Amino acid sequence: MKRIHKGDEVIVTTGRSKGQRGHVLQLVGAEKLLVENVNMVKRHTKADPGRNKPGGIVEKESPVHISNVAMFNPVTGKADRIGFKSLEDGSKVRIYKSTGEAVDI
Repeated sequence: MKRIHKGDEVIVTTGRSKGQRGHVLQLVGAEKLLVENVNMVKRHTKADPGRNKPGGIVEKESPVHISNVAMFNPVTGKADRIGFKSLEDGSKVRIYKSTGEAVDI
C-alpha cells in the first residue's frame, strides 16, 4: 500500500515550489507525482493541424519526486507523516503519525 494516493492533498517541503499545496493528479511511475498548480513549467509546443491543436507556449505541471512532498493534515494545518494500522477485520488503513487519525474516512 502506497503512502500517497491520487486525490490526496499534499504540501511541497523542498524545492522551487516549497510551501505550496495541491491535490495529487497522477502518479508518474513509482517515485514521481503530478500535483495541481505546483512546479509549473512552460512548454513551447508545435501546432498540429491533424489533431486541431494550436501551437504556442503552454503552461503545465511537471512531476515532483515523492520525497519532496508530505501529506497535509487538515486538523493540525501542517505537513504530516503517514503510517499504517491494521484493524480487527484484517484490513490496513493509513493514519497520520501526529494524531493517529485515519486518513481514509
